[in-house]
Amino acid sequence: MNAPLPNEADLVVIGAGAAGMTAALAGALQGLDVVLCEATQQVGGTTATSAGTIWIPGNTPSREAGYQDNVEEAMRYLDGLVPSGEGRQLREAYFRNGPAIIDEIMKRSQVKFTAAGPHPDYIDIAGSKAAGRAMASVPYDGRLLGKDFERVRAPMKEFMVLGGMMVGKLDIGHLVGRYKSWTSFRHTVSLMLRHASDRLIHSRGTRLVMGNALVAGLYASLRDNRVKIAFGAPLQELLLQDGRVRGVRVKREDGSMADIGARRGVILSTGGIGHHPELRRQFMRPGQDKWPSLAFEANTGGGVAAARQSGAAMTASPGKAGVLYQPVSITRDRNGPTGLFPHIFLDRAKPGFIAVDSMGLRFTNEGNSYHYFSEDMARRHATTPAVPCWAICDAEFVRKYGLGLVYPGTTNFKAHVESGYMVCADTIEELARKTGIDAKGLAATIARNNEFARAGTDADFGKGSTEVSRFNGDPEHKPNPCIGPIARAPFCAMQLWPADAAADAGLATDEHARVLREDGSPIEGLYACGGDMASIMRGSYPAPGATIGPAMVFGWRAAMHAAGRAQP
Repeated sequence: MNAPLPNEADLVVIGAGAAGMTAALAGALQGLDVVLCEATQQVGGTTATSAGTIWIPGNTPSREAGYQDNVEEAMRYLDGLVPSGEGRQLREAYFRNGPAIIDEIMKRSQVKFTAAGPHPDYIDIAGSKAAGRAMASVPYDGRLLGKDFERVRAPMKEFMVLGGMMVGKLDIGHLVGRYKSWTSFRHTVSLMLRHASDRLIHSRGTRLVMGNALVAGLYASLRDNRVKIAFGAPLQELLLQDGRVRGVRVKREDGSMADIGARRGVILSTGGIGHHPELRRQFMRPGQDKWPSLAFEANTGGGVAAARQSGAAMTASPGKAGVLYQPVSITRDRNGPTGLFPHIFLDRAKPGFIAVDSMGLRFTNEGNSYHYFSEDMARRHATTPAVPCWAICDAEFVRKYGLGLVYPGTTNFKAHVESGYMVCADTIEELARKTGIDAKGLAATIARNNEFARAGTDADFGKGSTEVSRFNGDPEHKPNPCIGPIARAPFCAMQLWPADAAADAGLATDEHARVLREDGSPIEGLYACGGDMASIMRGSYPAPGATIGPAMVFGWRAAMHAAGRAQP
């Protein structure tokens, strides 16, 4: 469905990711006339390619599953991560309102979550928990959307198999071990048959998981509530009158302009600074604005730029990168680069994987969460400029666990080597020569890793000593699930880069998501959520789902405030 652009509405929402669709849904449920303007022809934005996890301490599904938590413990954890206290009021609003908001969304929409169970917070400090705070999106049947299924942005092609079949984290174990148990074999066959049936009719599989499931559930709920969605309508500017935002100017598909009045307000949810060159230069570290980016390619930073032109202030965490990172490899075929593969949990924490700089030296716990691993990579790059880092392992590791786009069970690496995606060699010295890594440094580092593997303890960086590294390690590998030898030729290497996946710097807001001026006063009629809103975590990345969770909660709170039903 593609609605015509109206002259006026109660609420105008810009951007159809998780934040924007949640805001539009909340407004519609309050009886507002809502129009949602999306720059592209599909919903989902960056959410569609994400894991779809949300982090809400004290959430109902986890409590019903037996996990105990409370606001005070969550606040204690974030106080440790953000000792300056900056943004504390926003975090308290999030923790105190988040569970009830998610309950209301699940009760009144097609969006469903389930307890993720064991899913550790990323930093082991007071207040952190190993389980019960994360929720996973329940799989969604895309066939329920009919022809509108094509309006859901597809996940990254690197995360699909067999020409379009989505695979969730729980599916991976079954697929890899399909011949090891009847349960895994049956699960695999079921996935294959469903996908084969889908491809007779659809461009890709309709069994949606992770972020795609969340996006589809939100989109279906907007259809249920008859929310007008205008596709191909990018924001051009905000319309102000007497210091208040009264509406928006968007571009029609034919290139002409259309003004839409907003009686109750405008909510910005365009994804943050994205690919906006000036904003990237201003809020990222020098030179890092040119690194690979996982930001949605259609995210040009238009929402943030328009708000700044209207007098909005920005909030950036001092000493931080301005963005939240994931480590990626640049995928290739014979014709050159083809995309990015995020190394989130499948390989880095496994035994027999190390990351080194150009001197052949380790610089971090490879099992750290993706953001903190990437932060260490970025810092190391500043002192040893070259490729930010190399992943090092042996062929046995790749066959067992996979490495980036090289899936577990692969025995022939020829195509990946010829494309330049992967480097292989029969000796450590040859591998160093091919990659440009210092040979003595690399040999010494691998020898030290192999000593750690025998002892079961990483005396340098503590790989396997943290909850999150053990969670993503191999529980069957002893004595340490995260440390193993690199000993059997051929040896393998792959370039890794930090890629921004979300924004930390963003528009300054209050606890109702109202956009603020430099003097701290709100710009009446203007709200921001998702990536357009400065991260309430203020440069920290506490847990899985710590971006989508706040995006949904503050999208909801923004719409409630605009509807005159502000939550405390």
